[in-house]
Amino acid sequence: MNFNNVSLEISAVESRQYPAGNLPEIALCGRSNAGKSTLINAVLNRRNFARVSQTPGKTSTINFYNIDGALRVVDLPGYGYAKRSEGERKKWAKMIDEYLTKREGLSAVIQLVDMRHKPSADDVTMNNWVRECGFAPIIVMTKQDKVKKSQITGCMQEIVNTLKLGSDAVVIPFSGVTGEGVDEMKNLLQSICESEG
Repeated sequence: MNFNNVSLEISAVESRQYPAGNLPEIALCGRSNAGKSTLINAVLNRRNFARVSQTPGKTSTINFYNIDGALRVVDLPGYGYAKRSEGERKKWAKMIDEYLTKREGLSAVIQLVDMRHKPSADDVTMNNWVRECGFAPIIVMTKQDKVKKSQITGCMQEIVNTLKLGSDAVVIPFSGVTGEGVDEMKNLLQSICESEG
C-alpha cells in the first residue's frame, strides 16, 4: 500500500454524507489535542495534510482519508474539550456513536492517549465504548518525546492499568517528532487492510 497516495475524500457531519464503497475503514479517536492530526501526517509522510492546531476541539467533522484506494483512515472529532457548549458535545457524541455503531466496513478503532497524563474519565468511557462496539483495544500512546526516558515505562503502565488493558490489546508508543511508532502504525494499518481484503 502506498501511503504517499492519499486524499481527503470528504468531511462529514452526518451518515448520509459518508463515502460510498466497500473499503475497510480504521477510525482514530482521542481527546481533543491528543495528536490525531500529527499521527495522520506522520504516517502519510505529509507535513500539513491533516491540520494540526494548538486549539483543542478544532476537528468538528468526521474526516475520511483515502489511502491508495485500498483503505480509509477516519479521523473522529476529539472528545472531552470542556470549553465547547453542552449542545456541541452532545452533537459530537451522537455523531461518533452513529459512526461506530452503524458504519459497515469499520474494521478497527484506534484510540490515542497522551502518554504524559493518566487517562481521563472520558478516555476510560471511550475505551469501554469501543469494546462494547466489538473492537479489541488498540492504544497509541502519543507525545512520547515529551516524556523523560526514565519515566516512559511508568507512564505506559499507568495507561495500561487505568484502561484495564489485557492481552488482547495492541499498544504502540508514538511520537510525531522522533518518528517513534510510525513504522508500527503503517504495519498495523497494512495488516488490518490485508485481513479485511
